Amino acid sequence: MINSSPLLGLALVLATSPLASADSTTIINAGSNWGTWEGWGTSLAWWAKQFGNRDDLADAFFTLKSTTVNSETLPGLGFNIVRYNAGASSWNAVGDERMVESPNIRRSRQMEGFWLDWHDTDPTSSSWDWTVDANQRSALQKAIARGANRTELFSNSPMWWMCKNHNPSGSSDGSENIQSWNLEQHAVYMANVAMMYRDRWGIRFESVDPFNEPSANWWKADGTQEGCHIDVSTQATIVGHLANHLSQRGLSTVITASDESYYDQALHTLQTIGSSALSRISRIHVHGYQYGSGNRAGLREAAAAAGKRVWNSEYGDGVASGENMARYLLQDLRQLRPTAWVYWQVLDGGGWGLLDADNDAGRLGGPTQKYFVLAQFARHIRPGMRILDGGADNVVAAYDAAAAKLIIVAVNWDAPQYINFDLSRFAGRPADGTAVPRWSTQIGSGDRYVHHEGDTTISGTKFWSYFERNMVQTFEVAGVRL
Repeated sequence: MINSSPLLGLALVLATSPLASADSTTIINAGSNWGTWEGWGTSLAWWAKQFGNRDDLADAFFTLKSTTVNSETLPGLGFNIVRYNAGASSWNAVGDERMVESPNIRRSRQMEGFWLDWHDTDPTSSSWDWTVDANQRSALQKAIARGANRTELFSNSPMWWMCKNHNPSGSSDGSENIQSWNLEQHAVYMANVAMMYRDRWGIRFESVDPFNEPSANWWKADGTQEGCHIDVSTQATIVGHLANHLSQRGLSTVITASDESYYDQALHTLQTIGSSALSRISRIHVHGYQYGSGNRAGLREAAAAAGKRVWNSEYGDGVASGENMARYLLQDLRQLRPTAWVYWQVLDGGGWGLLDADNDAGRLGGPTQKYFVLAQFARHIRPGMRILDGGADNVVAAYDAAAAKLIIVAVNWDAPQYINFDLSRFAGRPADGTAVPRWSTQIGSGDRYVHHEGDTTISGTKFWSYFERNMVQTFEVAGVRL
């Protein structure tokens, strides 16, 4: 964290004076209700395979306390959602058969699976190995110990020996790669993992998603990671098997689906998977890789009509500044209206990570600006809050009824300006002169989650603040009643 510049500080002081006039005004809609927020999170998988035994990383991602990582103090992101990847790879021989590996896959992206061969479905038999994947399991345990209360089990691909070509990266042409006689076996695999994690480690997965971007056509034998195309009709069959096997094992774990990569794919899957499978799916999951396009609103409406909540269960991009993430996160919150949002790999290179890292070499660098952009949202919009209409595409608001507190996060994409926040629609507001604490991060470079006190105050039904171009700010307004 750094201090703001004197020039910016002067501008912000002027922004609170009666002479200041806002360049734009947004009215926070107190009567709106876009759902109760369930949380923020990350998937484990690749980064946790390498770094899952580190307490400092667990503190940074799964608590709100300040944590020192590689000599830099970071504000904890307070994630409460953790997604655990059941792997698809193993290097044992089954008779004359072995896993086929893509020539382009990175070892860090080959997640070790527990079911070594098809000889026995009993998870206590020699066909299963529960010693593998220790670091990812450690990361899961550390997250739960720090308060992560929403846990999910997910699969990128069935075990290699369930695949038609024994390659868990995909088929030669991106077509469906799971063997028809192994559809139930994949369900057995996921249900047994959930059961054994409960019985051996006391970890009860709240939900399980047996698919990852199943409608995508890029899961190919020369790919860079585990993946498998699965047709929608096949998804429906697997969902039915999984529901039965979870029930047979006395598990309360619910099914989520289908983690499609695009909003439009998720909408198509939702509309065509069939009523039987849909009745067994508790929550609709979608990934955010359609970025600025896609029918977010259509997916939201279709899910609501089916009585399902929506999570954006995976988002990532290669822009380290945080600009794309902030832009598309705002679009999600306003158009898709998920009740949770999950970042893919918090440690990665090429701008993808919140911390720069090489998961193959075991190198951990410093935080990207993206880390501090996400802190503006994740540290303030907390589970249990009601999401409100912020009144503009660049504003999101949340209300904490227990604390009578309003959270506003806003981004200025345009020239430097004052933004005015109108609270006139609230039944109760703080008195004139009440201070509004704020936090600022400059997208790209500059402020890194800087806390400001005393320079922003309520004036009548409003308050305002000065925004540099590409600045995100968060405000906490106490004493607000709907």
